[in-house]
Amino acid sequence: MKPNLLKTIFLSVSLALTSWFSSCKESEVLEQKQTQTAPKEHLVSAEKLTTIPAAGLRDIANANGRSELATLIKYDVDVYRVIYLTQYNGQEIQASGLMVVPLNATAPAPILSAHHGTTFDQKYAPSNFQLTSLTGFEPFGAAGYLTLVPDFIGYGASKQILHPYYDVQHSGTAVVDMIKAGKSFFQKNNIKMSGQLFLAGYSEGGYVTMAAQKEIEENPEHGLTVTASAAGAGGYDLEGMLSRVVGGKPYEYPANLAFILQAYNATYNWNRPLTDFFQEPYATRIQELIDGTRTSSSINSALAKDPAKLFNPAFLAGLRGDGEQALKAALKRNSLKNFVPKSPTRLYHGTADIMVPYDNTVSTYNAMKAAGAPNLKFVSIPGGGHGSSLEPMIRDLIPWIESFRTM
Repeated sequence: MKPNLLKTIFLSVSLALTSWFSSCKESEVLEQKQTQTAPKEHLVSAEKLTTIPAAGLRDIANANGRSELATLIKYDVDVYRVIYLTQYNGQEIQASGLMVVPLNATAPAPILSAHHGTTFDQKYAPSNFQLTSLTGFEPFGAAGYLTLVPDFIGYGASKQILHPYYDVQHSGTAVVDMIKAGKSFFQKNNIKMSGQLFLAGYSEGGYVTMAAQKEIEENPEHGLTVTASAAGAGGYDLEGMLSRVVGGKPYEYPANLAFILQAYNATYNWNRPLTDFFQEPYATRIQELIDGTRTSSSINSALAKDPAKLFNPAFLAGLRGDGEQALKAALKRNSLKNFVPKSPTRLYHGTADIMVPYDNTVSTYNAMKAAGAPNLKFVSIPGGGHGSSLEPMIRDLIPWIESFRTM
């Protein structure tokens, strides 16, 4: 939908501000007065940005081909910018995200944690909310889901950190900690929760969805249970992606390669000069291009698509041979191919995707099934490219997660 039409839809939207603070409590056990360890408070603040009427979100859902979602929309929503505590390399930091809360819902509501795709431009972080450029997840709030949309570390409140791109630990914990912050907000504001938790995301968001599911299922101390999880077109098999890149064929999205190498170099404190990885002039360009102000298309157009021209020859030879063991170990550690999801899970991918190849999800699904994943389905989207497969995924996703909802 065009920005001017969005402005018309939301002409009457109001703005307000609120914030919340943490609390702790004491209790007695076996008649002995003891101070119990309270659950860590992750919520720092929640700033109300606007209220959006259901009618406007219904129009947007219909305009974007999401008629299945539009029929479920019945609530106006309040939109908040949330600041919460999480961890980066063992240090506590503040991160941020968007929260969409349905108004006047009478029944307890499920939580939906929704995860966006790769972004290079800081202005597209979900918490940088603008009525003229919605995240696309707001209609789920109007359909009765307590919707959380984390920025991810490296955006919004944590923009001083280079985003730990395709890092399983930081991807998972950033989501889990925002869920905990959201639950704290709902409890403090007497917003009824059903106890159900859904995870969904596409592209990098698909990877983040699986990373969060892994974090929750392998660490019961979080006190969370995934009701169902849906992940689309994520690069779960990073080792498989590497083999494709070093195979010699051109890759149309070199910005992603530059991003992951820069991210690993910073996240794991390798601190290698970029000339170790890239030839000039690309090593110098990448420093300038990945600065949080540019789009992926502008970065892709400035970099060589042929790996032999983009990468330092010694680096590429190492990737093809026995070298670059630290990088190979990091890719193996951050791959999700060997994760075995326990909760009901659906993987989606378009057969014509050239950004994240279709075979990446095929290999991941086959490995998970072979390892005994009990409730896993692969939804193939015939002819779907990376951009065009999102809508078919959502059309399948909506009735599927609705089938789990307790009324």
